[in-house]
Amino acid sequence: MYDEIGDVLYDYGRGLYANITNRCPCRCEFCIRTMTDSLGSADSLWLKREPSVSEVIDMLADWDLSKYDELVFCGYGEPMERLEDLLAIAKYVKENTHLKIRINTNGLSDLINGRETAPELADIVDTISVSLNQCSAAKYDALCHPSFGEDAFDAILHFTKEVQKYVPKVAMSVVNVIPQEDADACRKIATDLGVTLRVR
Repeated sequence: MYDEIGDVLYDYGRGLYANITNRCPCRCEFCIRTMTDSLGSADSLWLKREPSVSEVIDMLADWDLSKYDELVFCGYGEPMERLEDLLAIAKYVKENTHLKIRINTNGLSDLINGRETAPELADIVDTISVSLNQCSAAKYDALCHPSFGEDAFDAILHFTKEVQKYVPKVAMSVVNVIPQEDADACRKIATDLGVTLRVR
């Protein structure tokens, strides 16, 4: 029915994932989307167009939601590129299903949207995972090539600090391709911010 859009919802592990955009301000050296089109149950996470809020809600009706604990906004783009639409979908899911809401993000929502966005997640989002990926502005810029340049790094730290006021569970993550000493430095950054760090 939605062949003209592409794979929006997909299984990955024990989660149901929502791939609502392919837009992203970063061009990370390690990004999986440069290596494969498919992930989990999706044949291709490259969207032919972005789905509307109502289309995503309709798609959810075709899935057996009892198999999942959470809906995770994560795909071949940065979900916070569509913040208003994401929140509309998440609000519907919170009000009409048992699913919790998680967002996997690069933490650049404030720069993407031009405002402080953490307060908008209150009472809607249960968990947020922020991709830190490097321990300094220069190293992050060299690895992830954000369109915002070196300003991106401090924006990630600020967002992670602020979002803890509004979202119950907040964590950071790094990719396992960086040197161990950089990963250790990232762990200290996360600890200083009051969150855990996961190596993925």
